[in-house]
Amino acid sequence: MSDEMRRVTAICNGSVIDHIPAGTALKVLRMLRISGKRSNPVSLVMNVPSSKYGAKDIIKVEDRELTQDELDRLSIIAPHASVAIIRNYSVAEKRSVEAQEEMINVTRCTFSNCITHADREPQPHRMVVISVEPLQLRCHYCGRTQDMDSTIDNLL
Repeated sequence: MSDEMRRVTAICNGSVIDHIPAGTALKVLRMLRISGKRSNPVSLVMNVPSSKYGAKDIIKVEDRELTQDELDRLSIIAPHASVAIIRNYSVAEKRSVEAQEEMINVTRCTFSNCITHADREPQPHRMVVISVEPLQLRCHYCGRTQDMDSTIDNLL
């Protein structure tokens, strides 16, 4: 790793999320429900040079390994992100974020009259991935294309 990239110190245990689209790291933190009130230390680097994407964001979360459910959520904001699980200062596992053809129980439909909002008829929240780049989701039930900014607020 070059000196240019070593802007944040290494962590002993935790997760490093790399290749986050530049300027979207704060959305990723919100989506992962990481706030300043949490006890886990978080390092955030925004708009660093990337040979692949021009610029990117990086997040390091100490003492927390991201789950597959969190990786599925991450695909909404950062479909090309990579996650390194760090144990004892070494990369123990690499996980890639991939948008699935369908996301089940990741986010609620943004249309308020959708059947998924009816308490008396509980349905799993199913989103069909129409496009990955840029990410576009459509509700399986009502067929509405989702507003991506609202989708982040509707994460389950």
